[in-house]
Amino acid sequence: MNEIWAAFLNSWRGIRVAAATERAVRQEFILLAIAVPLSFLIGTTAWVRVALVSTILLLLVAEFLNTAVEKLCDHVNPDHHPAIGRVKDFGSAAVFCALVIAGLVWGTALFERVGVL
Repeated sequence: MNEIWAAFLNSWRGIRVAAATERAVRQEFILLAIAVPLSFLIGTTAWVRVALVSTILLLLVAEFLNTAVEKLCDHVNPDHHPAIGRVKDFGSAAVFCALVIAGLVWGTALFERVGVL
């Protein structure tokens, strides 16, 4: 049980540090705070609401991993390096894919709600 508690504390510390230092993470937390109540207005079923909120959580996951990769790359080689630049671009692409998924799910739920689908 101590290992679970320690893992939780490590995760919580990571969330706090990322929220305090990364603008994109703060923006996505604001988006999550808006998305939770909005999911009750847009989602027609519990599963749709779960999907709506989950896509924002997926976006946060991608952002945390992208931030971790960028911080590690900057630590390993603070100078500009083309290969490290590509690695950072891959992380950015992952965030973009998560944004597209969120947009598709939210757009579909919204169209379904207003009767277009």
